[in-house]
Amino acid sequence: MRLRLPRWAAVTAALTVLAGAGTWTAVASDDPPPVHRADRTLDVDGVRLDTSYFTGDDDGRRPAVLLGHGFGGSKDDVRAQAEGLAREGYAVLTWSARGFGASTGEIGLNDPEHEVRDVSRLIDWLAARPEVLLDKAGDPRVGVSGASYGGAISLLAAGHDPRVDAIAPRITYWNLADALFPNGVFKKLWAGIFFSAGNGAGEGIRPGAGDGPGTGDAPGAGDGPATGGASAGGGATDTATDTATTTVTGKAPAGSGTAAAKPPACGRFTAELCSLYQRVAVAGKPDDAARALLEARSPSAVGDRIKVPALLVQGQSDSLFTLAQSDAMARTLAANGAPVAVDWTSGGHDGGDQEAERVERRVGAWFDRWLKKDASADTGPAFRVSRTGGVDSTNGRATTRAATADRYPGLASGTTDVPLGGAPRTFANPPGGAPPAVSAVPGLGGGLSGLSSLGVGLSLDFPGQHARFDAKPQTGALRITGAPTVRVKVTSTAADGSAVLFAKVYDVGPDGRQQVLPAQLVAPVRVEDARNGRSVTLTLPAIDHEVEAGHRLRLVVAATDLGYASPAAPAAYTVAVEGPLTVPTAPGLTTRAAALPWWVWGLPLIGLAVAAVLLLTARRRTAAPAPDPELAAVPLVITGLSKKYKGGERYSVKDLSFRVEQGQVLGLLGPNGAGKTTTLRMLMGLIAPDEGEIRVFGQAIRPGAPVLSRVGAFVEGAGFLPHLSGRENLDLYWKATGRPAGDAHVDEALRIANLGGALERAVRTYSQGMRQRLALAQAMLGLPDLLILDEPTNGLDPPQIREMREVMIRYAAGGRTVIVSSHLLAEVEQSCTHLVVMDRGQLVQAGPVAEITGSGDTLLVTLAERTPDGAPLPVLPDALVEKIGALPGVGSAARTDAGLLVRLDGADATALIGELVRLDVPLTGVGPHRRLEDAFLTLIGGGAA
Repeated sequence: MRLRLPRWAAVTAALTVLAGAGTWTAVASDDPPPVHRADRTLDVDGVRLDTSYFTGDDDGRRPAVLLGHGFGGSKDDVRAQAEGLAREGYAVLTWSARGFGASTGEIGLNDPEHEVRDVSRLIDWLAARPEVLLDKAGDPRVGVSGASYGGAISLLAAGHDPRVDAIAPRITYWNLADALFPNGVFKKLWAGIFFSAGNGAGEGIRPGAGDGPGTGDAPGAGDGPATGGASAGGGATDTATDTATTTVTGKAPAGSGTAAAKPPACGRFTAELCSLYQRVAVAGKPDDAARALLEARSPSAVGDRIKVPALLVQGQSDSLFTLAQSDAMARTLAANGAPVAVDWTSGGHDGGDQEAERVERRVGAWFDRWLKKDASADTGPAFRVSRTGGVDSTNGRATTRAATADRYPGLASGTTDVPLGGAPRTFANPPGGAPPAVSAVPGLGGGLSGLSSLGVGLSLDFPGQHARFDAKPQTGALRITGAPTVRVKVTSTAADGSAVLFAKVYDVGPDGRQQVLPAQLVAPVRVEDARNGRSVTLTLPAIDHEVEAGHRLRLVVAATDLGYASPAAPAAYTVAVEGPLTVPTAPGLTTRAAALPWWVWGLPLIGLAVAAVLLLTARRRTAAPAPDPELAAVPLVITGLSKKYKGGERYSVKDLSFRVEQGQVLGLLGPNGAGKTTTLRMLMGLIAPDEGEIRVFGQAIRPGAPVLSRVGAFVEGAGFLPHLSGRENLDLYWKATGRPAGDAHVDEALRIANLGGALERAVRTYSQGMRQRLALAQAMLGLPDLLILDEPTNGLDPPQIREMREVMIRYAAGGRTVIVSSHLLAEVEQSCTHLVVMDRGQLVQAGPVAEITGSGDTLLVTLAERTPDGAPLPVLPDALVEKIGALPGVGSAARTDAGLLVRLDGADATALIGELVRLDVPLTGVGPHRRLEDAFLTLIGGGAA
């Protein structure tokens, strides 16, 4: 016999909400049926929950559905799905969980005493609605669904409230401690994203590439507060908004209302959860108390009580809640005797195709079967997995096809052994765990993981920080469906004898170099007591991936990973494989052929038509201009260059022309938005101009032009591996170019950069100035004839700026050419021989520095250093300088190394010379003098550089 809440509780809950007047929107007869929405605020145990209630025009009572939202979102994220279910004959209630959207309270991560109890209060409210179908008094026929955070609440509600009749959780967790602390390793990147989303509740952490609303936790997918009008699914929605809020009776549990003061960094989290995160984040590993708290708030804590039909939808592109989480759900619920179906979609929290439309149709069919008791409803197979079937050439997306089975195979069905080769390998855990290897990147990896079966992926393992063991090439295709395992022996030199490792299996191409990490997933593991060696079984991430014939599997065990916390102390790990890689194949699966899209037959016909039109009307593509032999010795000639970005209101560069000769140090100046960066990008072949041309040593610049090998570039710094020395970084960079080592001229570049003995030290010990010089040395590798430097003195102090200036001058002294873009006008004046001044995309002036600065109202008076008989003359006394500055028509006078600077204020040069002679000043000449800054501001009309 199922437990029931007292009838008075349900009645009281119903009476706490006042119905307000609504507005109606007329709908044409051929539009979808209208949906009525009422926005209400429920006061539950001192917390105000923002809710929306959706119903259609159906007569009589109907089942109800509660829809939860993802972490960081609100009820508005599931509005479209709610409207769709309401049209299908359900009463749908959505709400913003505590701490999110317009709801008050604090985030307790689905605390049974707070968030889970809130769901029971919502069910109480549904039980009192006259249009909701009841199984008995106070017991509505109700299902619960949601993604991620909302998926977990559906499981928890089924475990805590026996009135829940069916659930459909999506991309969610079974044990939150296992999800965030897998095998004792802290999943720091995802935990940090969670905590940041809670600090700014409402901004969300949903998958960045979802295809529809309500697909889970992704930033910014919400549409804002619902306001009625046309609904997302067509038709119209009328809105009624309550004007008052009353309180559901009952004793409010401690902590349910306004919390005591806590640090601002805790955001809307409870103080207990805030302390947990801060404690684990600082320690870099979880403690027992943290695990216990998260486990108590996980569906696994009440798993033995969940006995209702469950559709479990989990994403393959998900490094947050992996397929292992849904596997634990399925095994537990099936053991309880509940009907269970498992659906592995292409997407997940890492992004990718969420298959939102298909999944929502299946959720609707699931509720039709178990809430409406419609035995004819097609709930789909017991197990379904989406597989990549190619790329849709119309939109570039991976196409999917379904593989199905009449029972869920689990993660270890139909295993086969794949022998691995390789001797024991020793590798390092670097100090501070940096640089880390890269596997999944939240919000980025999903699109790539969806294409992993097509040979597309993103992963990085640093030399010396991992061990790898290869299998022999496959003689036939091998489909992996589940979690591979392997037995290894681990030895650690860490002080506590532990090792933190990250295991993954690559699909390696026939050439042995191209490798793809299926689904971009990695399995972390903490191995204790490994000082003298310890054998452990590694369970690799669950995947569905086909290894083609001729490809091989590669086991990689790394010391670091970007998404996880690694020990800060350096250590050496030794790993040896003690058995084969055991691979599950799920032989009971059958793959349905993908439907033949229209473009398979339509595109060839369209292609033939387009080709015919092109043959008749298209102009021949212009070939690259031939080299100009007369300019073969000229580093750079720009002629009539123009560029306007798509959507821009004006040209970024317009009709720009100038020429740079050998041995010049050219300064490219202009205020922000002048077009300097656009010009440099066109010069390096990164973007194409709309008009005009650029010639480097007589050859026209095109992307990938061979002459670009004579160009070196340093644009806003360079990235270096901090644990390698300066020389090792340069060697690694040059090897990546594929050019012969003898062409690098490393010693010459280093001599010019003047790094000295620091070259053999790790880059992490470098000062900012040394890093800048190392970056400059990298740009000078191969001694390019044309060197382009964009803001090379950023972040440098005055002595370092002087050293950088000397480096540029020394480089050009060998007959090479330097182009430098900088905002430090004083440095440009001292280091450059020529200038190009731009403003609003156009050339203002070009020429030698002396020519551009050689006019103005400031005169330089050069002074004799000796008398006619050779005796040295004393420095002009201060009193005499002050007297000169006080002369009529003179604004000021100042002594400099070059002589005397006199600023005129009404007087002319002739009158000044007469006065200086009268004062016995030993002048030898008078000429114009103006700082570059003065000239620059005059040329651009006083704008900021």
